[in-house]
Amino acid sequence: MIPALVAALLAVQAAAGPDPREIEHAIEADRLEQARQMLAEAMAAGQSGVEIDRLAADLAFAKEKWATAQVSYAALLHANPNDERSAVRAAIASLMLGDSVKAAAFVDAAIALNSSSWEAWNAKGVLCDLGRDWTCADEAFAKARTLSPDNPEVLNNHGWSMILRGEWDEALTILEQAAILDPKSKRIQNNLELTREALADELPKRRPGESDVDFAARLNDAGVAAEQNGDKKRAIAAFSQALAVSDTWYERAANNLKRVQQK
Repeated sequence: MIPALVAALLAVQAAAGPDPREIEHAIEADRLEQARQMLAEAMAAGQSGVEIDRLAADLAFAKEKWATAQVSYAALLHANPNDERSAVRAAIASLMLGDSVKAAAFVDAAIALNSSSWEAWNAKGVLCDLGRDWTCADEAFAKARTLSPDNPEVLNNHGWSMILRGEWDEALTILEQAAILDPKSKRIQNNLELTREALADELPKRRPGESDVDFAARLNDAGVAAEQNGDKKRAIAAFSQALAVSDTWYERAANNLKRVQQK
């Protein structure tokens, strides 16, 4: 009798599909293919609603399918305007898509909810950098660091913010701390290497009140001069910085950087 009851219970469970908590755990553990299969089984078994929609959004986010994640989290936020997590993740997905307008709207929505999420303030800092609003960026990254002390992602972004300003010494201090916390991060190591090369090779520093266009032009000129002198490292550092500073100089600096790297 007991084996029959157990079999009946297992059959009911199979018909209902996987437990959403198991799907969530698989996503968190980075077992994304398993999570995809379980989510498909759950939906085939008739599971639906906010919980399933959120899992689908989380899976898209984890797989870096940014367009799907953006739409999915936006829908969740529309259904529940107090859903801070969806607002933050929609903002991050928008940033990854290069959609700063939507990213700003989602970040503002999260912060308006008295956000205690370091991710919201980190995203805010990135947006401030895109607008070259350094005061705003410093305030946002400071808030993110208060909410999540010694977070290497926040430190890396703040360090990059300093690179954009030509504040190489500040960038070095911040990025060295980030590298200690996450020595395996390729992004942090690349930014740290660029900063060290810039300091060692004395790249031009931003002049008080200098525009992005003028600063990028001087950096590009410094790269050309370094290339002519056979200083490949300094040329790469200068062209890379010019790329980051001004869209106006992007194509020229990008072409120069590509040429030097191929030598």
